[in-house]
Amino acid sequence: MKRIPLILLALLALTPIPARAGSASVAVASNFIGPMNALATAFGKETGHTLTISSGSTGKLYAQIGAGAPFDLFFSADDERPARLEAEGMMVVGSRFPYALGRLVMVSADPKGAVGPESLKGTGKIAVANPAIAPYGRAALQVMEKLGVKGYESRLVTGENVSQTLHFTLTGAAPVGFVALSQVKAAEGGVIGSSWIVPDDLYDPIVQACGLLKRGGRNKAAIAFLAFVKSDAGRRIVESFGYRAS
Repeated sequence: MKRIPLILLALLALTPIPARAGSASVAVASNFIGPMNALATAFGKETGHTLTISSGSTGKLYAQIGAGAPFDLFFSADDERPARLEAEGMMVVGSRFPYALGRLVMVSADPKGAVGPESLKGTGKIAVANPAIAPYGRAALQVMEKLGVKGYESRLVTGENVSQTLHFTLTGAAPVGFVALSQVKAAEGGVIGSSWIVPDDLYDPIVQACGLLKRGGRNKAAIAFLAFVKSDAGRRIVESFGYRAS
């Protein structure tokens, strides 16, 4: 049997053994699906870890988590639901933090239209996310109240989440709709006809929080992903989609 030279053994001892890649499941509010995909890609390149991503309205995801859905992480469109999950013992205490400040935008499928407060006058339909479960829907109602839009309640076309709301707007179910600015940014000049970024003082701040669910408490990939979101690289990705990093 040939002996391995001592110098070769020493070199082998100094060679780092790559950490074993893991995976984590993420529940994410629909407004954040574009940034989440970008974050997951960058995170995977840096660490080798992979994410399984499920999106939907914040209220529906919260209900699924309460019913035992197998998620490791929750990225909400508000800070209320993560706080509830922590109080209910379903989120790891101390893992919750705000990751973004959402921004509301009004959109139209018409690329030549001048979208703005004037677009809300008349009797045309207005698409919004379900305000009972979607923070961006609640913000849209606040905007119309502050702008003094009369009788808007009977004109609403309600989507389950902002993704469906954008679909309603672009397919003509409503001439205008309120969605997340990140959806316009994700379109990169191709899909959205025209848009108006709603001034921040017309609606309450949309503080979006996330955290580690109990199921992911010992999941190294999930813990590492939260750290990546907090990093400078993660914050740059979040901000590139029109959010303000919190």
